[in-house]
Amino acid sequence: MLRRLLALILMAWALGFILFSVTLPGPAGDQHTDAAVVLTGGEGRVDRGLAVLRQGWARHLLISGVDPEVTQAQFASHYRVAPAMMACCITLGYQSVDTRTNAREMADWVAGGHYHSVRMITSDWHMRRASWEVGRVMAREVTVVRDAVPTRPRLAVLFEEYCKLLARRAWLLAGRP
Repeated sequence: MLRRLLALILMAWALGFILFSVTLPGPAGDQHTDAAVVLTGGEGRVDRGLAVLRQGWARHLLISGVDPEVTQAQFASHYRVAPAMMACCITLGYQSVDTRTNAREMADWVAGGHYHSVRMITSDWHMRRASWEVGRVMAREVTVVRDAVPTRPRLAVLFEEYCKLLARRAWLLAGRP
């Protein structure tokens, strides 16, 4: 009986992993929001956020999880952002170090800016866990548009992200914050 239960659990995990891997979310398109937030940590995320801002699909942009040693001038130089755009429209967020704190930094920034809609930008493989964390802390009246940057993740990246998603949910089911 125990073997059957373990086999059933393993099969459910494997099917869940396959479903997770083949149904990665995609970009949001040209939908307009009040603001956009980039969760740093993956290739193409910041570029996508800047493209959203430049296209006028959002008026303000938070880059969440910026290394504390990166200055606004360094950021602007590296990404070729005009000083006027940096001053009016881009906030560098230095408070977060992981997905959970990205979500908190994002929710605080959205509340402080009185935004009603926000585009969340992260990698396709990271979007589900990020969305879940943001959904736990974001005000219910805020519309969050998921904008996944397409990637070509290695199997190891998908495996790790799927395990992190399951572990985080299990951790919270166990009553841990």
